[in-house]
Amino acid sequence: MNLYPLGKFLISTICYPLYRIKVIGKEKFPKEGGVLLCTNHIDNLDPPVVGITCPRTVHFMAKEELFKKPILKSVLPQVQAYPVKRGMSDRDAFRTTIKLLRDGKVVGLFPEGTRSKTGELGKGLAGAGFFALKGGEAKVVPCAIIGPYKAFSQLKVVYGDAIDMTPFRERKASAEEVTEAIMAEISKLIAQHK
Repeated sequence: MNLYPLGKFLISTICYPLYRIKVIGKEKFPKEGGVLLCTNHIDNLDPPVVGITCPRTVHFMAKEELFKKPILKSVLPQVQAYPVKRGMSDRDAFRTTIKLLRDGKVVGLFPEGTRSKTGELGKGLAGAGFFALKGGEAKVVPCAIIGPYKAFSQLKVVYGDAIDMTPFRERKASAEEVTEAIMAEISKLIAQHK
């Protein structure tokens, strides 16, 4: 069962008016093909907010512990989330991510790996660069969530232009270098739209 459309509708009816969400650049989002959607992480509500503002279904990695909670364990798979073990190399999650990208799906990723306590953009982990390089023809789209999550004050979700991975792949760039390039694009979006 796929609860994604229903979840998107219900969360939209609450979050759009409550946070006065403004979406910028949505029209640039690739209409087809694999997309690695890389976003800064400022709040636990980031995944549903990205989910309701993105024009396509987003598959999110979620920490494994959430899949052990009574209600979440049955809901998360139905909203296209899949588990990842934190703090270690999780081969199953890696394989799932690469397969989704190569199958033309959208994978949502928070390169910082965890929520920013200050709201400032943190350092990205090499995983984002790894998936960007290994995801076949998948495009990499930077996204910035500009808060705060405060009732009736505006929250912006900004989608940037897809980053061309060809030069990175051709010169066999490191995962770290690619992650830095992705984080630089997210940083630019934050600076432009703050």
